[in-house]
Amino acid sequence: MISLVAFAGSTRKGSFNRKLVRIAAEGAGKAGSDVEVLELADYSMPLMNEDLEAEKGMPPGAAGFKQKLLESRGFIISAPEYNGSFSPLLKNALDWASRTSETDEKPLSAYTGKVAVLMSASPGSLGGMRGLVPLRMLLGNLGVMVIPSYKCISEAYDAFNEDGTLKSSKDHRAVLKLGAELALTVERMNNGKG
Repeated sequence: MISLVAFAGSTRKGSFNRKLVRIAAEGAGKAGSDVEVLELADYSMPLMNEDLEAEKGMPPGAAGFKQKLLESRGFIISAPEYNGSFSPLLKNALDWASRTSETDEKPLSAYTGKVAVLMSASPGSLGGMRGLVPLRMLLGNLGVMVIPSYKCISEAYDAFNEDGTLKSSKDHRAVLKLGAELALTVERMNNGKG
């Protein structure tokens, strides 16, 4: 079975992006993948600092997050938009996981050959779309193939039901489909091997 991880670039209570990523994870699960939804709040990471890394090594939270990426074949990422880019929380987590922690470890081992799907939710009219452009570029630089399909949910403050589902059944189906598309893409790339 294909292993995937899903996470949002937000730790805010009631985060729209955390709700969105759970919907996509459900879609990937229905398509046959084993999906673990990660909460970045569970992985305490200081700001990436090479002096700190040299002195104390990779912080335990960063090492734990990186291990989850290493064990997975693909990523479902929902990214809030911060001033036309993605959140510093997400950037910091991705930066830490890019670091080598073993002497014989290949560079970018948590990312190389992996596949990702992106989405966002925002109170704004573009739904966080501007933030996905630099995120797509960063992931590509890290060796991740980002599938072309994506979904942005605008006016997110009024887009979700109390149970975390999307009010628009069309949007809900589209996000489920994104998760399924990632699962099927990863399966094809790995010839059905988990």
